[in-house]
Amino acid sequence: MRLKVSHLTSYHYASAVSFSQHVLRLEPRPSVRQDVHHYALTVEPSPTRLSNQSDFFGNSVNLMTLSEPHEALRVQATSEVETRAASMPADESSEPWEFIRDRCQAVETDFAFEASRYCYASRRTRANDAIEHYARQSFPAGRPALEAAVELSHRIHTDFAYAPGATTASTSVSEAFAKRQGVCQDFTHVMLAGLRALHLPGRYVSGYLLTRPPKGAPRLVGADASHAWVSVWLSELGWVDIDPTNDLLPGEKHVAVAWGRDFSDVSPMAGVVIGGGEHQLDVAVDVAPIEAMGASPL
Repeated sequence: MRLKVSHLTSYHYASAVSFSQHVLRLEPRPSVRQDVHHYALTVEPSPTRLSNQSDFFGNSVNLMTLSEPHEALRVQATSEVETRAASMPADESSEPWEFIRDRCQAVETDFAFEASRYCYASRRTRANDAIEHYARQSFPAGRPALEAAVELSHRIHTDFAYAPGATTASTSVSEAFAKRQGVCQDFTHVMLAGLRALHLPGRYVSGYLLTRPPKGAPRLVGADASHAWVSVWLSELGWVDIDPTNDLLPGEKHVAVAWGRDFSDVSPMAGVVIGGGEHQLDVAVDVAPIEAMGASPL
């Protein structure tokens, strides 16, 4: 499926900002599930310096500096991505979860070494006893890892309410778990905390969902902003994506941008601002099939 992605971030400040630096992770990431055909970044006012590099996790990062006074900032990222459905293994085809845990910790191969960085709790995925107990219910001895992870995702989807405004970007995973409500970031952090409490490798994936699905197709939850889901490492089967917010395995409607240990590693836009006072932030995301837009490719 060929998709056009538009991500607009606007800041309006109460007083002039004299200097700011920003880290942007807005460029979709090439993978076995998607090809990136175009990416463009438009910034108003024009930045004094704009560069690109890769971070520790291999994500594309734009580094931006504005040294002229400004009372507003507008960052528009547009992309054209071709997605495809992944070939998903059967739940029972994966190895027992204990084997995945032990192989990751043994770091026998380069692939296992890469996965090992996602086996342990990060600042936003520290599980308490309640989260660990909750996760263990899906992981009895000898159960295939994918089957167990899919069940854990399903339980989170069933037991937690999708409730924008119930949490904030800084809500801890233990608080979100206690509330049993939140948004995709919370669902993802809870699942990752549970997996890592069992020393299983899981990474946080940020991206987008199709906001204007084809006629007759369902509209998924979380499609009006950046989305997040989990990717679980299954040894020889590689990484398999699971979306606990929508209770499904991501396919053509999901566009991956970046991945890391938790939201802190993949925030779409972060930085330091000198001046400005109070500010208003507006974010608008739109993902649509290019054919449905009646427009030629970018």
